[in-house]
Amino acid sequence: MRKALLTAAGLLLAFAVQPASAEGDAAAGEKVFARCKACHTVDEGGASRVGPNLHGVVGRPAAAKEGFKYSKAMTEAGEGGLVWSEEDLAKYLADPRGFIKGNRMAFPGLRKQDELDNVIAYLKSNG
Repeated sequence: MRKALLTAAGLLLAFAVQPASAEGDAAAGEKVFARCKACHTVDEGGASRVGPNLHGVVGRPAAAKEGFKYSKAMTEAGEGGLVWSEEDLAKYLADPRGFIKGNRMAFPGLRKQDELDNVIAYLKSNG
């Protein structure tokens, strides 16, 4: 009995100590991305729309998609060294105007952590 309790306690502790996974679900992220499709594409070689094509955006410097005219604020962020890490994408997508003041993206942001994780997983799967 004691051995079973110790084993159960060890399993509970192991799961309790694990950090929440930052890995999202790309399929669920594709559904979240449906809100972005009016302005963005993710296909390799896809056209930019109101916003730039986002194929390969994870790990890409900000304002680096050739042929797209970025706002001054976004251009300055890229020149200042901003690279779209998963962490910075999450911050930006949660509050675009707060993260880069003066950028033109009209989207108000994603408020739910699971939506952020999922859409970033989707973007990663498209690059």
